[in-house]
Amino acid sequence: MRHILRKPVVIGILLVGMLVAGVGLYWFQPWKLWVDDTVQDELPAAAPATQPPATPDAAPSAPSSPPALRTLASGTLISHEHRTSGTVKVIRLPDGSRTLRLENLDTSNGPDLRVWLTDAPVKEGKDGWHVFDDGKYVSLGKLKGNKGDQNYALPADLDLKGLTSVSIWCDRFDVSFGAAKLAAPA
Repeated sequence: MRHILRKPVVIGILLVGMLVAGVGLYWFQPWKLWVDDTVQDELPAAAPATQPPATPDAAPSAPSSPPALRTLASGTLISHEHRTSGTVKVIRLPDGSRTLRLENLDTSNGPDLRVWLTDAPVKEGKDGWHVFDDGKYVSLGKLKGNKGDQNYALPADLDLKGLTSVSIWCDRFDVSFGAAKLAAPA
């Protein structure tokens, strides 16, 4: 009798153990600690200026130089939950659109990483890990890769007033991997 009871119990324990291991692997994705995703987005180029069509009586005009990119704000990433480095820039393109650019990003890969613009203060150490979802934030989408240079288009109607920081946010565990305080160029 004992031999019969042991077999279903052992099988049940093994099945529950396999289920727990599968859910744990999905949730934590530990293999990402050893896998890097490098992205090398080009800096958005300044579009050439378009010339109005010439009229017969108009004097020829000198070619104009293309409008330059303009940095509206920038900052340096600090580490939070995971070691993180690189710089962040908010750039106005010649057509008036804006892009958030991560340069020389180096952080850990993780599950469900996002790029957030927020109104939270950037704090050093553990005090800064969980503050970015406390107030206003705008998700710019999934982090393209944990290393390299990346561009994220900002919505045309986004008011940047009050959005003073950027966080590499792990949405799965509600924690910042790293963050940067944005400041206008001097």
